[in-house]
Order: sequence, then C-alpha cells, then structure tokens
Amino acid sequence: MTPELTVLALAGLLQFAQMIAFSLAAQRQIGRRAAMGNRDDLAGHALSGRAGRLQRALNNHFEGLILFTIAVVVVTLGQKASTLTAILAWTYLGARILYVPAYVRGWVPGRSIIWAVGFLATILMIMASLL
Repeated sequence: MTPELTVLALAGLLQFAQMIAFSLAAQRQIGRRAAMGNRDDLAGHALSGRAGRLQRALNNHFEGLILFTIAVVVVTLGQKASTLTAILAWTYLGARILYVPAYVRGWVPGRSIIWAVGFLATILMIMASLL
C-alpha cells in the first residue's frame, strides 16, 4: 500500500474517533434518552459548547476528507506517488489531528492556520498528480 493510501486509511480512523468523541459529548449535553431517540423534539436546536465544537470539527473533516480522498485517488491511480506526495499526505493528517483540539479549545488564529496547512497539502497533492 502506498503511503498516501495508508494516510487515507488513518484519516478514516481519525474521522471515526471524532464521531465517537462528538457522540459522547452530545449525549452528555442532551441526555442518552434523547440521543437514542428520533430527535424530532431536538430539530432546530444546535448543540453548544464542547459538543457543538466537536460537531463542527467533525463536519469540517468530512468536507476536507472528500478533497483529500480525491487527491489520494488521483495520485494513486495516476501512478504519481512520490516522496513529495507522501510528505503532503502525512502533513494533511498531522494538520487534521491538530485541528480537533485547536477547534475545541478555540485557538485563534491557530485553528485557521492548521486548517490552511491541511488544505494546502491537499491542493498541492492534486497539483503534483498533474505534473
């Protein structure tokens, strides 16, 4: 398996870990009974505090993971994997790992800088596949 595919698999596991962290925080906020229900009575009520931040960080990673998956697929299927694309993939993952506590703890402007590093790594991977 290429390093890029390994990082994609690890990014999937990170997404899973974020889902668990969000779920636990949300349950603490709304209660287990409400979390296990159909949530009709919760429609339109946003989570706040840590649970809300974990939810937004999770959603942000879903968005970033789509682009990163495209980058990995293009690099892999285009047989353009290189030391550079491997470094960029690991940079993306490192940024995404750091992004979660940065978002939850409200690091400003650190959160935005970390996000930009991961985004730039993804875009550079796609561009490298075109060379």
